[in-house]
Amino acid sequence: MQFFSFLAISFTSTFLYGVYGYTTSDITSWCSQTPHPQLCEHSLITTKSNYSPIKQKPDFVKALLKVTLERAEHAGSHTLTLGPKCRNEREKAAWADCLELYEKTILTINMTIDPNQKCSQADIQTWLSTALTNLETCKAGFEDLGVTNHMLPLMNNNNVSSLISNTLAMNKGGDSSYSAASSSQKSGFPKWVKPGDRKLLQTPTIKANVVVDKDGSGDYKSIGDAIEAASKRSGSGRYVIRVKAGTYKENIEISKKLKNIMLLGDGIGETIITASKSVRGGSTTFKSATLVVDGDGFIGKGMTIRNTAGPQNGQAVAVRCSADLSVFYQCSFEGYQDTLYVHTDRQFYRQCDIYGTVDFIFGNAAVVLQNCNIYARKPPNKINTITAQSRSDKNQNTGISIHNSRVTTASELRGAKGVETYLGRPWKQYSRTVFMKTNLDSLINPKGWTKWSDESALSTLYYGEYMNTGPGSSTSKRVDWKGYHKITSSSEASKFTVGNFIAGGSWLPATNVPYTSGL
Repeated sequence: MQFFSFLAISFTSTFLYGVYGYTTSDITSWCSQTPHPQLCEHSLITTKSNYSPIKQKPDFVKALLKVTLERAEHAGSHTLTLGPKCRNEREKAAWADCLELYEKTILTINMTIDPNQKCSQADIQTWLSTALTNLETCKAGFEDLGVTNHMLPLMNNNNVSSLISNTLAMNKGGDSSYSAASSSQKSGFPKWVKPGDRKLLQTPTIKANVVVDKDGSGDYKSIGDAIEAASKRSGSGRYVIRVKAGTYKENIEISKKLKNIMLLGDGIGETIITASKSVRGGSTTFKSATLVVDGDGFIGKGMTIRNTAGPQNGQAVAVRCSADLSVFYQCSFEGYQDTLYVHTDRQFYRQCDIYGTVDFIFGNAAVVLQNCNIYARKPPNKINTITAQSRSDKNQNTGISIHNSRVTTASELRGAKGVETYLGRPWKQYSRTVFMKTNLDSLINPKGWTKWSDESALSTLYYGEYMNTGPGSSTSKRVDWKGYHKITSSSEASKFTVGNFIAGGSWLPATNVPYTSGL
């Protein structure tokens, strides 16, 4: 790790130009366009990094990326030193999350300037959005476990979040192609799979690298053992783990190093992965997931993933996905509060079932759920909120798009009285969620949406509805917030399609998962 000196160093304009190729007036001019101009100037003037001459906007963005990486590395090193200051297991759990999240943030920012990593401007925006979300998640762990007073003030991130916001603002716009997306998923499936074969996702068609069978007839009895073996494979091509029917009581983690993994089950209700971690059980939300997916290019098909902590145990995640260019197809996610954590990066869900109560589709990925069934269950406090999107910066290219799906009641909620169900509430300031061409059952409250504990986000969020159907789809009594939109323009709605919102046309064909690109 590199360490950053925060002592202000005085440079003359001549010296700066001679060493770095720019003057203080150049820095001031560029930094004035950022949300935090003084921090921008101070960081660039005092940094130890060597930059190419800043002549154009891309040069300035690259300089910002380098100084942000340096600050993140220092903050990560500082976080490592705080371990002995943890006074109990809850503080230690939240601190451990932060260590992991800083490591991922450093890796993610480094990808944006790695000369061996081909990436577009859109890729950079995605990865910076991820880096900022990681830091927000670090803080959230302390809040989950009620240990903010002692440890959180020590978690000084050296203004890394503000530096990321500066870079997000300056990188925004321009090239929208996804070069890294197409290269990351280039291999898709092994060469024995014929491109374009729509039957390839049927279980008998795909040749698995390994088979998991809890009864002992496969290569492994547990999914965890198969994942461990996959980590030792050579190459990064598609690696298929067939998981035969059965109930697997495991917490599974597919790490960032494990790219292009496919978990292939025998179908919803047949292959079941289940566990029961929860916040009230001592875990952070981030670590409560039954299945954690961090490895880019992941595909999950034909499985049920459950968190059985129950409605009284607070946040209890079934799946937490932080994998770029990931897909779930014909899967079921079952929980109560915080069932599906679409944490970061670009994700796609097709023909999936999602069950929950409070904020049960949540996070800050750029995600589209298409042709899915969303089931509201019976909540402990009479209120269901389907989504809680957590975009914290207006320049993050993130949000939840629910397209051509169905929102209805789970069997346990049918006939229950006094339960109010809303489409979503704003977890963060710039929360962004849209429902398009989706059937909304009568369980949806006529107001449609509800606020968080205060009203601070109601003018900055973006909530939209477009051409929905069903008895709960009427917008005549919807909220009158500035950030709420009754979308009537197809061009506006098209911004949230698979083709535009997650650039699905550049990477989904390689997965051979069916999808609709437009409206």
